[in-house]
Formats: sequence, structure tokens, C-alpha cells
Amino acid sequence: MKLLTTIFSLGVAAGLLLSTRTTPVFASQGQSGDVHITKECSQYTGTPGSFCTITSSNLSQIPPGTKVYYDQAFGVPTGMLDSNVVLRVGQADWAVGRCTLDGNTGAGICTFSDGVGPLTGFSARVVVSYTGGPNYAWNGRYHFNPQEDQD
Repeated sequence: MKLLTTIFSLGVAAGLLLSTRTTPVFASQGQSGDVHITKECSQYTGTPGSFCTITSSNLSQIPPGTKVYYDQAFGVPTGMLDSNVVLRVGQADWAVGRCTLDGNTGAGICTFSDGVGPLTGFSARVVVSYTGGPNYAWNGRYHFNPQEDQD
């Protein structure tokens, strides 16, 4: 009898396992609110591929140490940065967006449209402000949009 109960329990567990979704669901889906990030850009050279480093963030998905890589060079248009960006936390953990910044004032905006890993469904619009030295602040709103199955 004990053997039959064990076999039945294993069969039920296997059936439940096979019937559940295998697509990961991230806890951040549906989350939204204010975002406050600071970054330092001492390693930003103005050339494609250069980056800034996040130094503080109120989002656990974007921890300090996250890199912001810029695809286009500074100065096109003259005096401005208008670039695709990759917000890279780590391998298989990044988001894509675009940043435009006035080089004279340090003011600008960045928008993010999606990501992978814990940043799946991430979207944001942040206002960029210069805070002195190589430092900038990003303040705005973010949202994690639930993703549909992409099978």
C-alpha cells in the first residue's frame, strides 16, 4: 500500500510539473514607480562604446556597478549626445534605450523600451541632470510590462 501511495504521489507531482509553464516569470512584472539613479562618467570618452557606471539606484534590478554603454559618438549633432544605449547589469541581463543630452548644460532625457533577464519588459523615461564633476542623475518613472509568451 505504501508503494502504491508513493507511485501515485510521484505521478501527480510529475503531471503538475509537466502542466506548468516553463517560461520564467519575473517578480518585477507589473511593477512601476519613480526611479532615482546616479552615475559617474569618468570613463566616458565621447567615442562609441564608451560607458558610464551606475553608483546608486533605488531599483534592485539596476544595482550599483551597472554600466551604461553609448553607441554613438558625442558631437552629432554639434554639442550634443544622441545615442542608442545598453544598460548592462551582466550577461543576459540588460535593457536597451536612447539618450539625448545637451553637452553645454548636461540636461537631457533617456528612454528605455525593453530588456532581457530581470530587465524583461523594462521601460522608463528619465530626466538627466548634471550634478558636478563626472556625475549625473537620472530621475523619472519606470514600469515593467508583463510579457506575452513568445513561443
